[in-house]
Amino acid sequence: GENYKTEGYVVTPNTMALLKHHLAITGGQVRTRFPPEPNGILHIGHAKAINFNFGYAKANGGVCFLRYDDTNPEKEEEKYFTAIREMVEWLGYQPYEVTHASDYFDQLYTWALQLICRGHAYVCHQKVEEIKGHNPPPSPWRDRPVEESLLLFEDMRKGKFGEGEATLRMKLVMEDGKMDPVAYRIKFTPHHRTGDKWCIYPTYDYTHCLCDSIEHITHSLCTKEFQARRSSYFWLCNALDVYCPVQWEYGRLNLLYTVVSKRKIIRLVETGAVRDWDDPRLFTLTALRRRGFPPEAINNFCARVGARDRMGWDRHLLEACAREVLNEQAPRSMAVLEPLKVTITNFPDPKALEVIVPNFPADESRGFHKVPFQPTIYIEETDFREEVDKGYKRLAPGQPVGLRHAGYVIAVQNIIKDASGRVIELEVTCTKSDVAEKPKAFIHWVSEPLVCEVRLYERLFLHKNPEDPCEVPGGFLSDLNPDSLRVISNALVDVSVLSARPFDKFQFERLGYFSV
Repeated sequence: GENYKTEGYVVTPNTMALLKHHLAITGGQVRTRFPPEPNGILHIGHAKAINFNFGYAKANGGVCFLRYDDTNPEKEEEKYFTAIREMVEWLGYQPYEVTHASDYFDQLYTWALQLICRGHAYVCHQKVEEIKGHNPPPSPWRDRPVEESLLLFEDMRKGKFGEGEATLRMKLVMEDGKMDPVAYRIKFTPHHRTGDKWCIYPTYDYTHCLCDSIEHITHSLCTKEFQARRSSYFWLCNALDVYCPVQWEYGRLNLLYTVVSKRKIIRLVETGAVRDWDDPRLFTLTALRRRGFPPEAINNFCARVGARDRMGWDRHLLEACAREVLNEQAPRSMAVLEPLKVTITNFPDPKALEVIVPNFPADESRGFHKVPFQPTIYIEETDFREEVDKGYKRLAPGQPVGLRHAGYVIAVQNIIKDASGRVIELEVTCTKSDVAEKPKAFIHWVSEPLVCEVRLYERLFLHKNPEDPCEVPGGFLSDLNPDSLRVISNALVDVSVLSARPFDKFQFERLGYFSV
């Protein structure tokens, strides 16, 4: 209710009465909104917007609306509405109410008529190309009579003009110098919610602040590029003499080594550079979920980034946030990516043994799982060398190693090679750890394992800013990292993961975090 105290807020003779009415409706409650356009998949930048809007409301005992900015029927699809809400809820937030800009089309149209009557808007016939850019010529129709604009606007609504033949423009100069932004344009496209009722649709510049006013939003939070529209936000509410919320800006979240533009992601999919919008090399929220990033990690990342404006963040901070969460959430398991067969010639029991492995070694109260232990096991090829270098501590002739969790130390007795001289099997002996000399290292292993496909991902692009023509003169598609995906089709993993479901996460010991 103290909107009038903020810098740049315009106080009119009716401001205090409007604020009093606003407080009677909200009771002084903080109200925010997350207003995505339903024409694409949300990305990491949207995660910051979700966290700022829902998080600020939650921190102040308020509420947050999920409002779809569905004013462009050409690009909107039902799958995007569904996916947006799914991602908001995946990040842990529940909207106070789900609304649509189209809920208010009747009211917005009525206000447009009032704007014309008050001399603040007019119908213009300049082409889109004419009014683009920073210094377009002024409209020759700016001072046409109110009555004429009212009739022409009604003709626009009735479909008497073709697309691009007429627009409704507001009489104001924005902070970036843009003059008379468009309030309504003609589109002969059925709307997914209102059908053929309308052939004129409001623009963002007109719709946004008025929807905020209708929903009695207290804090209209948006990224820095909208700072140039703050004065027009205040101007429009005051021109119509309606409750005026306050716009606050925060720094946009940009990540290095990636692109998030819908148009560019479509190009990546079309050219086969990635599989789809949820390819784990992308930074859409569906891709991050599929990659295995927990929602808590993304929220923590947004909190650490804060309101700051910065040219670009590396993914290292995001990955650090993921590791902190996964260390507490992902149970340990053993997997071998490049298997080398090992036969234990003096296996202690002719029957198979079972090894008890803690799900979280640092906290054994969180349970255990059983792993088979038989005479044949598999270790990583890289955990064996025929010749020992200085500093190498793993398995080699004359250099035993311990087997994690098994309670045994193995020593090489015989090396078996194929015709090309490649090592294909080791024969070893085992000794109980409590009687053997302490080995220099312990390695992971599997026995009676499951075969699985493992995908190892690296950065999709080679340069920090693949969209920058100075860094990448050939365009972002020329900057693809040829090693961004490595598929291992015959990896081995222990049977403890057999019941795993999609998006379950594990820490494969000594390798990293993996998600189904």
